[in-house]
Amino acid sequence: MAKGIQSIRGMHDILPSEAPAWQWLEMHIAGLLQRYGYQQIRLPIVERTELFARSIGEVTDIVEKEMYTFEDRNGDSLTLRPEGTAGCVRAGIEHGLLHHQQQRLWYSGPMFRHERPQKGRYRQFHQIGVESFGMDGPDIDAELIIITARLWRLLGLTDVRLEINTLGSAEARAQYREVLVAYFKAHLADLDEDARRRLDSNPLRILDSKNPAMQAVIAQAPSFMDYLDADSQAHFQTLQTLLDAAGIAYQINPRLVRGLDYYGRTVFEWITDSLGAQGTICAGGRYDALVSQLGGQATPAAGFALGVERLLALLEAQAKLPPPPLPQVYLVLAGEAVQSAGLALAERLREQLPHMALVVNCGGGSLKAQMKRADRSGAAWALILGEQECDRQSVQIKSLRDTQSAQQCVPWEQLAAHLAPLL
Repeated sequence: MAKGIQSIRGMHDILPSEAPAWQWLEMHIAGLLQRYGYQQIRLPIVERTELFARSIGEVTDIVEKEMYTFEDRNGDSLTLRPEGTAGCVRAGIEHGLLHHQQQRLWYSGPMFRHERPQKGRYRQFHQIGVESFGMDGPDIDAELIIITARLWRLLGLTDVRLEINTLGSAEARAQYREVLVAYFKAHLADLDEDARRRLDSNPLRILDSKNPAMQAVIAQAPSFMDYLDADSQAHFQTLQTLLDAAGIAYQINPRLVRGLDYYGRTVFEWITDSLGAQGTICAGGRYDALVSQLGGQATPAAGFALGVERLLALLEAQAKLPPPPLPQVYLVLAGEAVQSAGLALAERLREQLPHMALVVNCGGGSLKAQMKRADRSGAAWALILGEQECDRQSVQIKSLRDTQSAQQCVPWEQLAAHLAPLL
């Protein structure tokens, strides 16, 4: 038999059995960010292509190879967002949220990159992004890291480590760039095709290469710390002092450069060894030049993004996901004559017990068939309403999990009080 239309490669449905874990995680993150004073902003998934070319960098893999870009009917070049920071900055500039103001914002939703799909990396993936504006000290960098550390504790996660680095000022990076280009040109035979292409356009990105054959030459490259400006050194040292005071362990990784052009000074990643090669579950840093780069007034900024799929995979690997929620009560309606009374009774119970999960049988069926549905639903209790019970304004209560428990007949007016302790 011919297959029907399939989903696009690398883009997945989130099925009803999976959605509760997403809701649970999103609820915890939203609640945590609210406690720290971060407000949600909701952003479009389509932006002008120019936004990402100017922010991410025209010579990055994302812009050159991975973006979903198309012309609309007006001839404008549009792109499905590959990340969220650029759109958040665009919105802040457009709506006057940034200049001479402090903002703590967060957003969530799908991002799109045309990569080779593999476990933990999809073409449509989901991120929760957190951005801060108007604060130039290392204290906000520390707060962002502290939030993520608290999240791991809240979720009960282990085997997660923090790596930090500084990319210094634009002037320091320019000086280091010259030294780095000279070094890699002297080792041209050791570079792969991708590194050679980046040698003149963005040599710092070579340091982030995952090619095993290049790790030896990268390890011997000059250290950026030797060219770091004094202000950035002080900023980075204060960040370490703040993290030490907060009891947050970290490793300094001088090869951590991040994959986007807009970063400067602090960069960080949270990494796990429990997910194989795709070990980064959260990453971020400072991007003080991005607001002016996109047409706004110069505004210091820092943020991070969480990969939702990877975080869920880590929670599953460590058995930290809660069991899926199940209905508590299933209302069996024995006969068409009791349908209207049954629906009304269900609504009355929902009013009286607002936290109760109650499913009403729909679609008819014999008493036996309905009881099978009730059992398959996972509910702990069945309420059975037949014509006889309806005439007496009562209902039968039957335990679906305890075979030794006797079935009881309870009047409607006492039903909520009877159910409350059972739930």
